Amino acid sequence: MNEMNNEVTIINYETQYKEAFKTLNEEWIKTFFRMEAGDYKLLDNPEEHIINKGGHIVFAILDHEAVGTCALVKMSDEPLRFELSKMAVSPKAQGKKIGYLVGQALVDKARELKAESIFLETNSVLVPAIKLYEKLGFKHMPISDSAYDRCDTQMLLTFND
Repeated sequence: MNEMNNEVTIINYETQYKEAFKTLNEEWIKTFFRMEAGDYKLLDNPEEHIINKGGHIVFAILDHEAVGTCALVKMSDEPLRFELSKMAVSPKAQGKKIGYLVGQALVDKARELKAESIFLETNSVLVPAIKLYEKLGFKHMPISDSAYDRCDTQMLLTFND
């Protein structure tokens, strides 16, 4: 899963980038909202709560530094469903299509794994993020229960393969 764009390389999770996963996400969450219990759970223990449960995390690497990340959290096996979660791009790397690259890498991964769908939760104030999700093929859906107080928008990408 090595894709190049503006010297940006997309790589799968490596332990050496565990702290970057947390730092990149904390940076944007604290800019717009407040950290919640669900954030700490995933960001403090990504191997335990994402990787070891059949999920995936990718990083965008630029000049040997992780400048973007996103996770695919497994929600169920039968049917195989994921949540797209914890997408973050460093402010210094914005404008390089990094959010699209990490998002597309995980959409491709879910499709390769024959997933039925990918779900995501976001907030309507994050207009650029919502436009990005729409570009990736996500459609708005009615709001149901969320683990996050800040969630007021839910979207779904269904695979029809």
